[in-house]
Amino acid sequence: MSKINVNGLKVDKILFDFVNSEVIPGLDIKSENFWTGFSQAVHELTPRNKKLINKRDEIQKKIDQWHLSNKDVKINENEYLKFLKSINYIVEEKEDFQIDTSKVDKEIAKIAGPQLVVPVDNARYALNAANARWGSLYDALYGTDVLSKNKSNEFDQDKANKVVNYVRDFLNKIFPISNGDWKEVSNITVGEENLSLIISGKKFSLKNKKQFVGFKGNKSNPNSILLINNNLHIDIIIDPNSPVGKKDKAKISDIIIESALSTIVDNEDSVAAVDSVDKIKCYRNWLGIMKGTLQAEFNKNGKKLIRKLNEDRKYTSINGSEIILHGRSLLLNRNVGHLMTNPGILLEDGSEIPEGILDAFISTLCAMHDIKNKKNSRTGSFYIVKPKMHGPEEVEFTNDLFERVEKVLGVEKFFIKVGIMDEERRTTVNLKECIRKVKNRVVFINTGFLDRTGDEMHTSFEAGPMIFKGDMKKSVWLNTYENWNVDIGLQCGFSGKAQIGKGMWAMPDRMADMMSQKIGHPNSGANCAWVPSPTAAILHALHYHQINVFKKHEEIKTRKKARIENILKIPKADRPNWSLQDINKELENNAQGILGYVVRWIDQGVGCSKVPDINNIGLMEDRATLRISSQHMANWLHHKICSKEQVLNVMKKMAAVVDKQNIADKNYVPMAPNFQKSLAFLAACDLVFKGREQPSGYTEPLLHKMRLEKKSNQ
Repeated sequence: MSKINVNGLKVDKILFDFVNSEVIPGLDIKSENFWTGFSQAVHELTPRNKKLINKRDEIQKKIDQWHLSNKDVKINENEYLKFLKSINYIVEEKEDFQIDTSKVDKEIAKIAGPQLVVPVDNARYALNAANARWGSLYDALYGTDVLSKNKSNEFDQDKANKVVNYVRDFLNKIFPISNGDWKEVSNITVGEENLSLIISGKKFSLKNKKQFVGFKGNKSNPNSILLINNNLHIDIIIDPNSPVGKKDKAKISDIIIESALSTIVDNEDSVAAVDSVDKIKCYRNWLGIMKGTLQAEFNKNGKKLIRKLNEDRKYTSINGSEIILHGRSLLLNRNVGHLMTNPGILLEDGSEIPEGILDAFISTLCAMHDIKNKKNSRTGSFYIVKPKMHGPEEVEFTNDLFERVEKVLGVEKFFIKVGIMDEERRTTVNLKECIRKVKNRVVFINTGFLDRTGDEMHTSFEAGPMIFKGDMKKSVWLNTYENWNVDIGLQCGFSGKAQIGKGMWAMPDRMADMMSQKIGHPNSGANCAWVPSPTAAILHALHYHQINVFKKHEEIKTRKKARIENILKIPKADRPNWSLQDINKELENNAQGILGYVVRWIDQGVGCSKVPDINNIGLMEDRATLRISSQHMANWLHHKICSKEQVLNVMKKMAAVVDKQNIADKNYVPMAPNFQKSLAFLAACDLVFKGREQPSGYTEPLLHKMRLEKKSNQ
């Protein structure tokens, strides 16, 4: 690509033009001032960025050597802890403190609920997620397996009846009627202070009148009724003319519930962005959302449709005043981490710009458009979720980077809020000190099984062969880590001020299982937890009606704090005596997942999609899935649980399986039998065979290299 020389930077012309002609117009900043300040900041911050990456390698080498020196000795937890402190892997924990972040939107500070994650490179998906603040409970229940599987494409009246009964049971439990039953309500009107609910000709009302917030229409014949519980709203739609309302005793046609309170719009693990063309696509969608102008055209059932951002929702309160509720999910932007660079901009020494620095500047520049129109943040803040940071020093660098962005762009200090993804081991064991480094801008911490387990395995690579991947969720370290994250968050004053999050439910077609299991997240103290779709957000919201997370916080504060020694229990198999059949089964499971994801990443540039697993169960996968599977196989290979020939044979076998699973995709290029010509197959193999030497076990360096090669050949 042609490059423009700008203040010591060589910038791809398309990126330069995008910033100048699309992003900056409408902002109180001059183009020349931006590029001057940007260049100076990049050249000053990049050496420090590189130094932090090098420090990761230095620490890892010391840990590897310690394990090799203690190979035949059972690990003494006190000695291991002492060693990690001696190399500054674990830093000194200082005095207690409380976070002091201001101008935080209530969706983050005061309301507990589901959190969506969506790739920013797909405009339609991004709009769907932004609009997933409100959704139909009837549709979510009818269209999933929560109650039963649909028998066919024909309308299922039996299931529809089950949906209505399920929702009435929900209303009875969460919004009880004094001495009455929602199933028997025949008429709903608005009284002086409460609802007037007619049951068998008699008037009843809500047991808790404070749950009634407002309505649409007129009091004697409302179109909808707005209720609230645990700070979450539901909108009961009344329409006697609709197909559903005609058959309903109370003329209720639907229940619209507040669901995806916040959404992480992702520039990282769920996108395949390797050059300026890819990055501009991501930035342009983000800019459109911040301006409120993003639209997506698509065809459905032969009709051309246009999707755009939903408007706010308006109601009338009992006293006649107007109520305005946010119509969209509050959006956070996940930037990339500190590791990767991007060829779109070259520095004076010819090196590529650290992508995390690029993201911080451009995503913030786009977000400045929201300061005036407030389509997203009502408090005038911008939320960046920062992944893959290793320890307090790297969090401090992020804080300094954000402060520099604020100065260059001329916005107030702490305009940029930060979310710390607790998914690297060195961040986990130093979480309190990580939070301290950003105590005036932090709004989010979370746990994540996949990346955290990937780093767990890579950090302790030389300790020995790891246990089966499926056994990780039952391991001591993982359960302690989950509790530790909540304990530290509450200790630092997150309750009522910031989010404590939990990880993704990866099976979008298994909503019945999600409903039975994911209630564990609010029960654990998580005031947000990740879901893979708007439908999943609707259903998971029911859990937050059942559990008052902020009351749960008070209970958790009284428990005994999780022990760091348990977090450091390495999940290695002490004396593996596994059968060849069990080993091959584990290898096949890992290999199929790797290949199913990588082939779309390399060949089609798809960073997140529903990928069928070895049992043809659709899983929402991104690079975190890839990291854990590739590190697990690489670890077993390194410790001779399996051979290179064995692994290669498994990869070839599973490539044929993945080819068959994708046979209906007209854009799909089979990997078998011409394995040496398939860049996707070669990339998948490299992730395993070169997994030991990859920085922190990350998959990005190899994926980016192969994707760039693929694009150059197209």
